[in-house]
Amino acid sequence: MTATDLVGAVRAALAEGGDPERAAGQQRYMKSEMPYRGFTLPVLRATLRPMLAEYPPEDRASWEATIRTLWDEAEYREERYAAIAIARHRTARPWLDPGSVPLFRHLVVTGAWWDLVDEVATHPVADALVAHRPELTTVLRDWARDDDVWIRRTSVICQVGAKGETDVDLLRYAIEQNLDDRTFWLRKAIGWALRDYARTDPEWVRAEVERHGDRMSGLSRREALKHL
Repeated sequence: MTATDLVGAVRAALAEGGDPERAAGQQRYMKSEMPYRGFTLPVLRATLRPMLAEYPPEDRASWEATIRTLWDEAEYREERYAAIAIARHRTARPWLDPGSVPLFRHLVVTGAWWDLVDEVATHPVADALVAHRPELTTVLRDWARDDDVWIRRTSVICQVGAKGETDVDLLRYAIEQNLDDRTFWLRKAIGWALRDYARTDPEWVRAEVERHGDRMSGLSRREALKHL
């Protein structure tokens, strides 16, 4: 199956399934201008699984072209979910590296909403960070100061789930660069990142919250300390 075949197969499978009533509710909930087909997440994954299993990426170029085609030409939001599934598929791990940073950035900036951005941040970006830590750390430190709020959110949350592998210096830096921004998506991201890491090192999180004092928003503080 070629990259072109995969794009066509994904679109055809999405067109054959879904639930129009559910789709309308999903679109309202996500405040999405792009309509949905109406798939639940388990059904969407089951629908994509056999096609992704058959897809053998020939090279980075065809892998990226498939993702960009599904993403940029999407008429339904599930096409973008499918593009992320291809981006994070096990066969693509060799290309989750500094060479794919422009692709990651494109997905985050043009996705510009939490359901898409968070999947990109906590999967392909996170995996690239683990595999190529020096180079991606430099990138993510730059992203922490970016003009785009979603790029900055990515820098804050990209280590969610990393547990003991968390680079606390990177986490601290990303948070400190964004403490004074009162954008909901950044305040929530800071709290989420700290709450997640609190499962690994609660004392570190308590100390960080205390150290920042009133500079940290109430939302970030509540989220960070939620389970402590």
